[in-house]
Amino acid sequence: MSAAGPRKTLVLNGPNLGRLGSREPDVYGSTSYAGLVQRCTALGKELGLEVEVRETNDEGEMIRWLHEAADGSIPVVLNPGAFTHYSYGMRDAAAQRTAPLVEVHISNPYAREEFRHTSVVAAVASGTVAGFGIGSYELALRALADDLAG
Repeated sequence: MSAAGPRKTLVLNGPNLGRLGSREPDVYGSTSYAGLVQRCTALGKELGLEVEVRETNDEGEMIRWLHEAADGSIPVVLNPGAFTHYSYGMRDAAAQRTAPLVEVHISNPYAREEFRHTSVVAAVASGTVAGFGIGSYELALRALADDLAG
């Protein structure tokens, strides 16, 4: 934690991620969205990050949040959900980042349907963490904190 206090960090989630716990638990696990929020904010405090977790099913809202992050030099953990594979508008917003941005996925997209093998975000992200369940978020937050520490 800096002398100014914890560093604001956004954890942004795309479509259907608000349904964690009930949505395909064999793929996405049994942790609820509220559980995800709790785990991310608790780890954030430990790492000196003020984590705010958001979820949207609206592509335009996601783009606005990425603009907010770029304008404020706010680090981002981004799980684009289905936007990963086709949202060039979201990709272009992520490319404007002014702080680290880590793409995250609960499942391993490369072990799933072929259409999930392409990420339009990966090329503009600082890095990608995938396939570790909800732990993917924790790994991403740790990577962000390490990157911010220099």
